[in-house]
This record gives sequence, C-alpha cells and structure tokens, in this order.
Amino acid sequence: MAVYTPVDEAQLERFLRQYAIGELVSVKGIAEGVENSNYLLQTTKGGYILTLYEKRVHARDLPFFLGLMQHLAGRGLACPLPVKGRDGQALRRLAGRPAAVIGFLAGVSVMRPRISHCAAVGQALAQLHLAGAEFSLRRVNALSVAGWKKLYASCRRRADTVWDGLQAELDMELREIARRWPKDLPQGVIHADLFPDNVFFRGEQLTGLIDFYFACNDLLAYDIAVCLNAWCFEPDGGFNATKGRALLSAYRKTRPLSVAELAALPLLARGAALRFLLTRLYDWLNQVPGALVRPKDPLEYLHKLRFHRGLSGPEAYGLT
Repeated sequence: MAVYTPVDEAQLERFLRQYAIGELVSVKGIAEGVENSNYLLQTTKGGYILTLYEKRVHARDLPFFLGLMQHLAGRGLACPLPVKGRDGQALRRLAGRPAAVIGFLAGVSVMRPRISHCAAVGQALAQLHLAGAEFSLRRVNALSVAGWKKLYASCRRRADTVWDGLQAELDMELREIARRWPKDLPQGVIHADLFPDNVFFRGEQLTGLIDFYFACNDLLAYDIAVCLNAWCFEPDGGFNATKGRALLSAYRKTRPLSVAELAALPLLARGAALRFLLTRLYDWLNQVPGALVRPKDPLEYLHKLRFHRGLSGPEAYGLT
C-alpha cells in the first residue's frame, strides 16, 4: 500500500455516488507498502479502503484478485470483500487508474510477531490453500523464476551501487536456484505476499488476511517459504526456530506436507528471499519522486538468502 496517484475530494465524491456506501466523511492516504495507491475512506456508513491499481498490478489480473477475495470470504476465510457498485460491478476507474472499494477489516498488524502469531498465520495459510482449491480462475505467478530473471536484468548493472559484489552474488544465485527449482510439488492458489503488514490481529486472534494482489497459482510450499522469511526472522537477522516450528506445525495440522515438500523448503525459502530481494532492489533503484512511499532495504533479504543457502535440510526451521 502507498499513494502514487492523488485524488481530489470532488473527484472522489463523484466516484462514490456509484456506490450505496453513504456520504464521504474523511479520506486519508495510506503510506505503507509499495505497490498501489490506497486511501482509508470514512463514510456515513462505515470504513472502507479505496485502491487504485498501478505498477506491477495489471488490469487483466484484477478479476482474479477480486474474485478470489469473494471466493475465500464465502468459505469462511477472514479477508476483505470488494464492494459492488449500484451497477453490480466491483471494478471501475478513477483518476485514470483501475480502482475498487474494499471492505474494511478490524484489527492491527503486528510488527514484532510472537510465537502465537506465527502459529495463527500457519493455520490461516493452510486454510487458504484448501479453500483455494475450488477457485476456478487461474493466474500464473509473474514473479517466479522467469519473472525474477526479467526483473534482475532491468537492474543488474546497478546492483553493486547498493552493495559491493551484489551483482556477482545474484548472478550465481539466480543460475543455481533456476537450475534446481522444483516442478512436481503440489500446486494451487497462493497468497505469495503474506507479510505481517498483510495480516490483522486482535491480541492473539487473527482477524483477517489482506492484500491479495500477488495471489496466483504456484507451489503451495513456496507460500510457506515466503512466510518463514517474513515471520520467523528477528530484528537482529537471526532465524527463530521456535517461531518456525509454530508456523509449520499449525500449518501441518490443517494441511499435511509431503516428504518432498519438507525437503524442498530450504531451496524454496532461498528462492522466496531472492524474489523479495529483487523487487526491493528494483524499487530502491527506481524510486518515484514525490510518492508517499517508504522503499524497503533489499539487503535484509540478502542476509536471509545466505541463511537458507547454508542449510542442508529443513531441520533448521524447527522441524524434528
């Protein structure tokens, strides 16, 4: 979430007349995240999120994202619902961008996850994977191995301006991960971006999953690898095996993992670290002047990648 495209109040009021959600009371830009322009709306009928889609989100993918949220919510998963306008459509345009109004979920993100939070995320992720099995639409993961190569090519020559020797290390990583990437593990709908700022809690209780704009069809265990990176490292860079065990154990109680999926976790986690390193590297090198956005440090994920690269098996993630 971020703000790249400004929307004035008169423009917004005209836009909201297409919905039956009351009169505009207040609007505030949301600074977190890096992908879309987001506003917190307060109307006379409640709170909503207005999203204008840009950057890596293609208009052709929006029916998948919005339909998936409706599908998951209908199967009991706590996720936001797109709001349909008076014409029955959830997707329209505002300020030259595809736009949608999304229902507001109560709760807050936790920036210092505890063990209980990691367990709750593991359970919710497994529930998402099972519920997504019945979703009829499909979307290829544009940010899997082929996408990493294209993204890296656009910033490869400037990589050493961020960290000396980064280009050579990424050249090697991309070659090796692409060569070894598994193709025969269970696949289905994945969230692909389930970071702490995309999960809401009230105390220990998980109240919602948000930001499905990287969701796609891919290896289910890759989604777990994304979460191990996002939830189980401490601020000092060390991996917390107790948190890893909690996340994996809760996941496996709802959806058992095969022997092959468990064995592949270090490579998948290494690939997930490379994916976020590359997108952060691109954003770091291509900052938008004047945008209300906070670029994230790509080197955080270089250290995580090196941790996974040094593992011989999944035991380091807390498995026994």
